[in-house]
Amino acid sequence: MDSAGTKIALEPRSLCQRCVLPESRPDIWLDSSGVCNICHEFDKQKDANPPVKFLESDFVKILDQNKSRGRYDCLVMCSGGKDSTAALYYMKKRYKLNPLAFTFDHGFETEDALENIHNAVRILGVDLLLFKSDFMKEMFAAIVKGGDKAVLCHPCSIWYMGLTFEMAARFDIPMIVAGWTKGQVMHQPLASRCGCNTRQAEFVSMSKATREFLDRYTRQNLKYKDFPRSMEEVLNIAKKRHKATVVSPHWFLPMDPAVYVEILKKELNWKFPRFSYPGSSTNCYLNFLSVYRSMKDFGYTHYHVEMSKMIRGSLLSRSEALKLLEINFGQDLLKRVMQKLEQDEGA
Repeated sequence: MDSAGTKIALEPRSLCQRCVLPESRPDIWLDSSGVCNICHEFDKQKDANPPVKFLESDFVKILDQNKSRGRYDCLVMCSGGKDSTAALYYMKKRYKLNPLAFTFDHGFETEDALENIHNAVRILGVDLLLFKSDFMKEMFAAIVKGGDKAVLCHPCSIWYMGLTFEMAARFDIPMIVAGWTKGQVMHQPLASRCGCNTRQAEFVSMSKATREFLDRYTRQNLKYKDFPRSMEEVLNIAKKRHKATVVSPHWFLPMDPAVYVEILKKELNWKFPRFSYPGSSTNCYLNFLSVYRSMKDFGYTHYHVEMSKMIRGSLLSRSEALKLLEINFGQDLLKRVMQKLEQDEGA
């Protein structure tokens, strides 16, 4: 896949004048001044519950409280992107731990991301657990062919987190380290929902569509009869099998991405991928199709939600977010992703 093609043009929607969420009723609406209900709710909650600023010393305490008695101190979820690669780098170089890097490949990982991962583990001298499986491809194909509004990234995230907890249990690792930023989880030092909170208004319609698909599809397909219906179900299953704390160093460190990207480039030979969405990120090929479908079905993606949170928290400017969220791929790339999905399904 060596060309992004002519950029896709989607029907424009009215955006909040403060964040980057579009009007998408009944969940998101704009008032007469063009500000969304999510921003207004944030202001109310901020006054009642001011956000807590977590310090690096808080993170060190968490590390001390979750010391390993086994071979590995932590399992680092590594996608090859700047944030997860930085998390791996910090665990090894800054905190002197012995991490196990964990990567999964569902058949749509980019060559650039995998190269970043292999460079990082080789230079840092850490072990890599690469889980490659086509288990999810039938489900991905069913979502697309059936015309469901289920968000492709959501069941994929559920599957990935389930695998991560399984691997932590298999190697008796007490701590899972992610590369999640403050835009993904901003108000807690430990992840209780593993990323987005599906009960938030911004995710209500998306999570409902995904849940309805999973409820129906898993009843009809024995292959997926034990597949979790939500991230909460993943966490409940994990608690019964193996206790593992989930955390991200990015919630505690004041490091700007521009700073650690330069470190990664210099020390780990890290590179931005040729194609990715949003800009300056690293995501799989299937992500392009997921973004396109989410934009058509809902008018926004979970990236709009994350960046809007960062705007409200003064971590990102609105103009920067708009630039990063510009559609940078075309129909020819989507067609190649679809062809790969269909080929793999029929193989």
